[in-house]
Amino acid sequence: MKTFCGRANPTTGAMEWLEEDENYDYHQEIARSRYADMLHDKDRNTKYYQGIRAAVSRVKERGEKAIVLDIGTGTGLLSMMAVSAGADFCYAIEVFKPMANAAVKIVEKNGFRDKIKVINKHSTEVIVGPEGDMQCRANILVTELFDTELIGEGALPTYEHAHKYLVQEGCEAVPHRATVYVQLVESKRMWSWSKLFPVHVEAEDGEKIIVSPSEMENCPGVPSVCDIQLNQMPSSDFTVLSDVVTMFSVDFSKPVRSASTSYRVQLEPVKSGKAQIVLSWWDIDMDPSGMINCTMAPYWVKPTAAFQWRDHWMQCVYFLLNEEPVLQGEKVYLTACRDEYSVWYKLQKARGEEENKSDVRVESPVCRCQAHLLWNRPRFGQLNDQNRTRQYIKSLMKVLKTDSVCLCISDGSLLPVLAHYLGAKQVQYFFPYCFPCILGWYFQPSHLFFKANNLEDKIKIIEARPELLNSSHLEDKKISVLVGEPFFTTSLLPWHNLYFWYARTAVTSHLTSNVTVLPQSASLHMMIVEFQDLWRIRSPCGTCEGFDVRTMDDMIKNSLNFRESKEAEPHPLWEYPCKSLSDPEEVLTFDFRNTVPQHCLSTEGSIKLLRKGKSHGAVLWMEYHLAADISVSTGLMQISNEKGNCEWNPHCKQAVYFFSSVIESETLSDLPSAVTYAINFDTKTGDIAMDFKL
Repeated sequence: MKTFCGRANPTTGAMEWLEEDENYDYHQEIARSRYADMLHDKDRNTKYYQGIRAAVSRVKERGEKAIVLDIGTGTGLLSMMAVSAGADFCYAIEVFKPMANAAVKIVEKNGFRDKIKVINKHSTEVIVGPEGDMQCRANILVTELFDTELIGEGALPTYEHAHKYLVQEGCEAVPHRATVYVQLVESKRMWSWSKLFPVHVEAEDGEKIIVSPSEMENCPGVPSVCDIQLNQMPSSDFTVLSDVVTMFSVDFSKPVRSASTSYRVQLEPVKSGKAQIVLSWWDIDMDPSGMINCTMAPYWVKPTAAFQWRDHWMQCVYFLLNEEPVLQGEKVYLTACRDEYSVWYKLQKARGEEENKSDVRVESPVCRCQAHLLWNRPRFGQLNDQNRTRQYIKSLMKVLKTDSVCLCISDGSLLPVLAHYLGAKQVQYFFPYCFPCILGWYFQPSHLFFKANNLEDKIKIIEARPELLNSSHLEDKKISVLVGEPFFTTSLLPWHNLYFWYARTAVTSHLTSNVTVLPQSASLHMMIVEFQDLWRIRSPCGTCEGFDVRTMDDMIKNSLNFRESKEAEPHPLWEYPCKSLSDPEEVLTFDFRNTVPQHCLSTEGSIKLLRKGKSHGAVLWMEYHLAADISVSTGLMQISNEKGNCEWNPHCKQAVYFFSSVIESETLSDLPSAVTYAINFDTKTGDIAMDFKL
């Protein structure tokens, strides 16, 4: 059996379905999983162990046998904890077959084969009875089914089914309860991830303002949660408008209802401002008394707590439909609605009690402007980045003339509007993805933009593949200025936006002989880093709470070796602190003034290590050289101090290549002199292959 996987093709800018080996999907799942991150989460593991010991003790004190049901067992860790704590038997359910097979090996290796039965099924398919998967109902329910939003992985319907069919009434549950907390804030930075701000352009005939379409302004966006490492958000980037309040709790020891419902709390703002964002996180009590607590609270809520870094549970950012002015001391109502898998919020002024009650339910957000479907949150932030926009304005002012015929190739870009306002004679906007099934929603945001700014008859949209462009599309004119950010929605890694180069090559015959290309070139940059915490997602665990989980380590390593270890992976490094161990180095250049060459672009060299530390990997990013002395970086913004702490572009993901082995140097004399590298850009596929040696 073959597996078909979607991959971005940097030479066409499109997502393509590739036929892979039947094991590829499994290896992807393991290689890119967060199992290692969870096994390294000392706080999580310790609290689970404490909660399980307490639950087993309570059952034993009642004179009962302790029969445990562990749903989503993964490595079998929680089941082994239960048996070690004195449980008589444990049923460990794992739906992912390779993981279930690993759990069987891990359980056996640790000597628990006689007391733990691994069941490779979805919990809703498990049968209880003499001939079934479980001999009897369990009296202890242990699960770890949570994501950053708590319910996004289907925890509620799973619990609902388990209470109906798999566990005894009045069972013990670990965790015992979960509580969701919220806080109202004002934040221009976070608000910029959902709305588009006006852009001011100083043109020869006066100031122009590019406004956002009302359809985007009033669009509720998409229901998917924005989950981030909120502990990396500086306090200067938001203003707290309310105290932290409990939004709702779920008691897992009692029957759980997954049906859609809503919750409402009254807030009294502690400061006047614009309510834009609801920040949310949760904690879990492992025992009924709440003495064993595991919290996701950010740094300003529990400033004295020792924080456990984790990437599998973070914090949530929710965007209100519109910003609502609130006054200090003037009460408001915050409503949280949820279905089985997601949560969304609405803020209301405190009016008459009956009037407020009648409007409690809020429909799940559905994007109507299509922009929230086409652009992710960082893209909104990028379009709102005034410093970045100014660089493009400065560059366009350098290259545009009154007779310029301009063609823009980029997704959802402001460049066509900027080019028009800055004096280009003719502006055409090129949409390279001309697939009938997506035409409507793909073009809609740009149509709305042009309409809102009265530019429908000023900017022509060309709907064709680059290789199918003909002179009639261009009204028999040659292009004198070709522009791009470049940005394409299908790009995953920094160099995937080199599709601009391929599109430029395809339209060569339609360019004037002295065409100006903006950006004129790009360069690939690289730096060796030590991560503060991100290394954990690729680091072997060995033993966890005294249990041997090396089988899992081997499984991840084998899956990485299947292909993934030879590839870089995208990460938003503003969320993951690191320090540079080397200077940044330019390793490849791409000249957009010329067409894509037939031969590969390759480079080999070494990068000198300047600071002591652990060489966890290399970070790679692109810089675009727009015009003389004007560049924009998708990666490193600056190295902020002598320790090598890095500041990264917050609107882009950088490429991270994790080294298979880590060299630790305590002193500069311990340092290996350099890391050698070999990088190859295959112009036929648009992919970059790399290899490093410490």
